[in-house]
Amino acid sequence: MTKESEPDLQGWIEEGHRNIVDVADMLGVPPAIYTRDPMTLIPALQEYVTRAPLGEFEQSDWITLHSDLMSYVADYLIQKHGARWEVADDPSAPRGYRYVIEATGRDGVVRRIDPADVVRKEFSSLPIEIPRMLASAELTLRLASQADEGA
Repeated sequence: MTKESEPDLQGWIEEGHRNIVDVADMLGVPPAIYTRDPMTLIPALQEYVTRAPLGEFEQSDWITLHSDLMSYVADYLIQKHGARWEVADDPSAPRGYRYVIEATGRDGVVRRIDPADVVRKEFSSLPIEIPRMLASAELTLRLASQADEGA
């Protein structure tokens, strides 16, 4: 692996967190409030994606929205469930690795998800529903209790 292709996990973590704090601020959720409770962003983010003219989006708009939602899924899981970013080897990825979120489920098993996959899945079943997207990530990592799953 060359120096350029080595993962910069700390840089990735900081960039993702900074991005979603900026998005929260742009949507009227002050950084201090968001940082205390990432759920405070759900209503504003849902309103934003509901009002967004998705039918008029160009590729760059979709990439930005994907990046913003990916940052939110990851940051939400980190803040609410103690998840963490990790580097996973992936020979099929152009860099040979990808960044994934790792968490210990309620059953004690450590699982990983790629927040990009969570967002891609949400894009495949429009309209975008922020709570559904977060619940999907939580269920995949087995972070929800049986009672939560029935709700």
